[in-house]
Amino acid sequence: LKSCYAINKNKRRMRIDNFLIIVWLPHSFSLPFTVLCTVTKEVDFMPKRRANGEGNIRKRKDGRWEGRYTVGHDPETGKAIIKNVLGKTQTEVKEKLKKAIEENVGIDYGKAKTYTVGSWLEVWMENYARVKLRPSTFKTSQGFLKNHIKPQIGSIPLAGLTSLDLQRFYKHLLDGGRVDRIEAKKKPKGLAPKTVRNIHQMIGSAYNLAMEQHLVTKNPTQGCALPKVEHKEMKTLTADQLSAFFHEARGSGVYELYYLDLATGLRRGELLGLKWTDVDFQRGALKIQRAISRQSGKVVEAPVKTKNAYRTLPLSADAIDVLMQQRRKTGNSEWVFPSPTGGPMSPDSVLHMLQRVLKRARLPRIRFHDLRHTFATMALQNGVDVKTVSSMLGHYSAGFTLGAYAHVTTDAQLKAAQTMGNILSRAV
Repeated sequence: LKSCYAINKNKRRMRIDNFLIIVWLPHSFSLPFTVLCTVTKEVDFMPKRRANGEGNIRKRKDGRWEGRYTVGHDPETGKAIIKNVLGKTQTEVKEKLKKAIEENVGIDYGKAKTYTVGSWLEVWMENYARVKLRPSTFKTSQGFLKNHIKPQIGSIPLAGLTSLDLQRFYKHLLDGGRVDRIEAKKKPKGLAPKTVRNIHQMIGSAYNLAMEQHLVTKNPTQGCALPKVEHKEMKTLTADQLSAFFHEARGSGVYELYYLDLATGLRRGELLGLKWTDVDFQRGALKIQRAISRQSGKVVEAPVKTKNAYRTLPLSADAIDVLMQQRRKTGNSEWVFPSPTGGPMSPDSVLHMLQRVLKRARLPRIRFHDLRHTFATMALQNGVDVKTVSSMLGHYSAGFTLGAYAHVTTDAQLKAAQTMGNILSRAV
């Protein structure tokens, strides 16, 4: 007989099984009779909670097949978090469902649901970027988050950000993403391609951390089309221009500062970060151990740009003489190039001084960093090998230096080829 079900007074489902028992009685009765027996069993009426990774497949009304799977449970409501995959055939959906379940193993979607793009970037900034990035770079990243990321994509759920969302975001930044400020009025409305790439790198790094924490399965920055960076033409001073430059620098009282920079190729912050304890007059050496930068309106000491930037440079006899002149000018100051108040000079002030010297010498306007380019270009043109120049500049590899000054090395190769050609032609 079939089983049937009933609900008892406690609203619990009861299973009722009916079956027959044939009984033979002895002696006077020769025919058997039957007894109907009923057995009841209480059954749990509550539905089972689907475990993470379970899935099912069904055909939708629109003809497509759909596979659904559980990836976690909402920490507030306890409800299952369901995701799905779609396909034209059942076989296609089976494969997609299997792959999706495998990819989502270990992902804590319940925890991920508590983060948006903006809130997760704040976590990344405080616990990762603050430790790893240089103070100036960290401050720039804070600006990216506040002015661009949070207003545009900050409210999107962490696991919901797609590459298409990022592509639209980058297009907005390029077209008109610059923050409306007084100092930016003369600049283009859109951000520079290099800035957009920096923001992209920042988001990518934050999502790598999210993957490590099992909050997302993929990094949406992968596969994005990024704008090409147009490298500005490198400007340098020629030997003739240097003569006019030094003449005017002497008259302005800043000869020693610019001479040392052109003799060593130091970055602006490295030059201003020099202390007399870094100068070894006897050995003719200069240690680069710190930099000066402006942060939150204050001139402060900061680490140098990279680990390769910590270096010791040899000094020529002329450079040592110039430094001894500067030593007599600075008195008891610990800084090689002190400000009028006794502390380190502001990076902005030496840039303004440079522009005044160039203007008075009737030379083209260049950046302070172009003095560093002038040092590297002249060194390579005069036979110093790329590896040596690279180590003096504090670059992370000679390959980077070679790429940055390819035009100089190409000219040197052409001269070498012509020299070899002349030698061989005389031998023939």
